[in-house]
Amino acid sequence: MTIRHSGRAPGDLRTLSLDTQFSRHAEGSCLIRFGKTEVLCTASVESRVPPFLRGKGEGWVTAEYGMLPRATHARGKQSGRTQEIQRLVGRSLRAVVDRKAMGEMTITLDCDVLNADGGTRCAAISGAWVALHLALRHCMTKNILGSMPLTDQVAAVSCGIVGGQPVLDLDYEEDSNAGADANFVLTGSGGLVEVQGTAEGAPFSEAQLLELLRLAREGTAQIFAAQKKAVGIG
Repeated sequence: MTIRHSGRAPGDLRTLSLDTQFSRHAEGSCLIRFGKTEVLCTASVESRVPPFLRGKGEGWVTAEYGMLPRATHARGKQSGRTQEIQRLVGRSLRAVVDRKAMGEMTITLDCDVLNADGGTRCAAISGAWVALHLALRHCMTKNILGSMPLTDQVAAVSCGIVGGQPVLDLDYEEDSNAGADANFVLTGSGGLVEVQGTAEGAPFSEAQLLELLRLAREGTAQIFAAQKKAVGIG
């Protein structure tokens, strides 16, 4: 079994923590840490919907994603990658929300990367679910909602092939040198929301893809347990 530069075994997650209500003024918030990657996810509730949903009796969940200027080694800026990730976060959350049960409200998840060391989009999705759950619970305590509109959990994790070995939860050094890397967005009931996989050199095989999926299921099982603990369910 290959031991990684961090000392982790191939199937080990980095140290994971989820600190809730980090932002005092947001209806829901979560600071998620995967090793040295830290993302602050905040949920804001508005009693209106985008124009294309007005009068339809359903809500909207959307997301914004960004990196603080020195979240990485150099000062970054907004890019097409940023927009791609925030659309991914929004899609992932909407996959587990009954928008009819929300009524006409919008919840925006802001995912701000404080420190980046690989896997920021996966951390954003996993932390945003916690912030969303807390915001919806807040709406229930205020009698804005009569029931919880969430239908499932959603979480994401990266996997890749490093030195010919499939591994779970890549940090930046591993991601930079991976022969293939993939991001898996899964639901608590086992559904696939999105799979993003790319060979960085030679193609990888179907057997390797299935091994990456197996690792992703093991990793997200741990994330789902941490999410439940963070929001006090199960």
